[in-house]
Amino acid sequence: MTYYLDTSAMLKRYVNETGSAWLQGLLVPTQTVVTTTQLLIAEVVSALNRRVREGTVTTLDYARLAGRFRDDCRTRYQLVAVNNAILRIACDMLERYPLRAYDAVHLATALSANRRLASAGATGLVFLCADDRLLRAAAAEGLAADNPNDHP
Repeated sequence: MTYYLDTSAMLKRYVNETGSAWLQGLLVPTQTVVTTTQLLIAEVVSALNRRVREGTVTTLDYARLAGRFRDDCRTRYQLVAVNNAILRIACDMLERYPLRAYDAVHLATALSANRRLASAGATGLVFLCADDRLLRAAAAEGLAADNPNDHP
């Protein structure tokens, strides 16, 4: 099975919060593929640093979590580069739905990856996200979608 994780879902792999245990159980390395946009790297580093500033993650924990995340990016995740086609789809999504720019890029990347899977005869991906507005847009675009927060 292939899963697309946006930043809100990906953070649950590194920081213990609602839905983390469910997500960990779902993403068995030998049975799943995780795909996402390369832009997620900056978003996760930003989110982890925000948690350091807020005092919910220590600097020592940040170093450990960020290191593990970067290792996973190199070895475990299929990172999709943003290109002109994805940007065009993202702009279309912004015209159709009340999304933030990076959320539209996530949705566009997932739609592009899903089309590639379908053209190869593979089962489509599942879009995982903890943002209900983005989930509604993904479902409206025909993606299977789920919210880790619905699985405490």
